[in-house]
Amino acid sequence: MTVLLTLALLAVAVAGTVVALTPDPERQAVTLSVFGLLLGTVFVLAAAPDVALSQIAVGTALVPLLVLLTVRTVRRRAGRPQQPEEPR
Repeated sequence: MTVLLTLALLAVAVAGTVVALTPDPERQAVTLSVFGLLLGTVFVLAAAPDVALSQIAVGTALVPLLVLLTVRTVRRRAGRPQQPEEPR
């Protein structure tokens, strides 16, 4: 079990580095999802299945989805001309 946990921690370290060094936000969201899955695996190996389930639900599915939706919204708004502010 110790060998598996060590390998999983090394995989998390590598995945975290890849996430941090990925320049494109869309690709970074995908690598963040893989990172969340690996982190959930570490929690399962560390005998914390409740934390693993939360990590997989939030870190693997929800956060990358929100990042992708935010990037899409920002890029869509960047293509439109800005609306003038109303005087106060």
